[in-house]
Amino acid sequence: MLTNRKLVVIVVEAALEKRLSKDVISQGAKGFTITHANGLGPRNQRAGDLEGGNIKLETVVTEEIATKIMELLSTNYFPHYACSAWMSDVQILRDARY
Repeated sequence: MLTNRKLVVIVVEAALEKRLSKDVISQGAKGFTITHANGLGPRNQRAGDLEGGNIKLETVVTEEIATKIMELLSTNYFPHYACSAWMSDVQILRDARY
């Protein structure tokens, strides 16, 4: 009934929303959710009132796709942008949607 998948969460500068969205889909994700995000990290505080702020992209994918997304972030985003990412195990219903 339940299927194991990975939840990939990425927090990045809002200016990168379109690029990141395309990249996540190109790695095999079928969809994602984006919300506004702000907080404090090693590159200093990113307050919500700063121009653009941050976004949080969440996608549920197979482990293979999650690994591809993380590799893409490691090479194309982490060296150049304020970006954080993590993945965790989730169990889902309606496997065909993911």
